[in-house]
Amino acid sequence: MTEYQKQWAMARDELAAALAGAGYPEELADLMARHLKSPKAIGRMTDYVRHGYARSMEMLADEMLAISADAEAWREKKESQEAQAKYNEYLYRRRMNPDDP
Repeated sequence: MTEYQKQWAMARDELAAALAGAGYPEELADLMARHLKSPKAIGRMTDYVRHGYARSMEMLADEMLAISADAEAWREKKESQEAQAKYNEYLYRRRMNPDDP
């Protein structure tokens, strides 16, 4: 098991404990963890449950979707920044060496 997998499993277990403590089924943690994908996102969901904001299953689902959308937007932003950096590097090289293809 890789270090990332260990972190993910620990985050999932913490979410399961928080859900059980709030009166929700522990099995829900596995479904949420698979949807959230990263230990950081799972940790955000665990904090939400521990602070008692979730008063219904619908609220849990809404927050899970919001966290997931936020994480996906962050990933897309980072991919875009990386692509922009590579494009800028290409333009810079082209400007410094106009004869190169």
